[in-house]
Amino acid sequence: MVTKNQIKLVVNLKQKKYRTQHGLFVVEGEKTVSELLNAGLEPFGLFVDEVEKGADFNNPELVSSTILKQMSSLSSPNGVLGVFHIPVPKPVDGADWVVALDAVRDPGNLGTIIRLCDWFGIPHLVCSQDTVDCFNPKVLQATMGSIARVNVAYMDLGAYLEETALPVYGAFMDGDSVYQQKLPSKGVLVMGNEANGISEAVSGLVTTRISIPQYGKTTTESLNVATATAILLNEIRR
Repeated sequence: MVTKNQIKLVVNLKQKKYRTQHGLFVVEGEKTVSELLNAGLEPFGLFVDEVEKGADFNNPELVSSTILKQMSSLSSPNGVLGVFHIPVPKPVDGADWVVALDAVRDPGNLGTIIRLCDWFGIPHLVCSQDTVDCFNPKVLQATMGSIARVNVAYMDLGAYLEETALPVYGAFMDGDSVYQQKLPSKGVLVMGNEANGISEAVSGLVTTRISIPQYGKTTTESLNVATATAILLNEIRR
């Protein structure tokens, strides 16, 4: 039987300070929970709707839909909720391309970028300390399970770029067209904040400024950062 303290813990994990304090995070949905289990992440607790019982997990805690709704971040819980230990980030190596984010704040954007890294086989995602937490429930929902396969590391972005031996490409509105670049087999792709782009401090560490040319005659100021990341990663892999 689920205790009030267990419910309180899961609810508190919606906030970053409690995730950091307990070293735990919450994901919802049978598919996402299964992918994290298959990837070897250590579960703290698995909770399944006692009516649906659709998930095939070892010894899940069966709970009522009322309790699951109390624990859930979703307006309509989907029957499965998992609490996992936050994995220790792996060292970021330079064997392939690395995506680096400078103060990306929107959970949906970060979740989509993690999913893009998974799709394009980018093993490491480096995030500045002021980028949104990758274990935020909204981020995890947007990753669709890709968080299990992409190493997300938070660090001083400037220090990382100063130390890396890889060429550093940054996305700028006034950069040279990415379609005119001869892109190397490995490097760092820096993407900036949704409103302000790449910060001045980080831009000074970029070795090549690239852009996605605009073909339409509209007055659109810029592309969404996740959309721009998709286009640039596609060109990198092409």
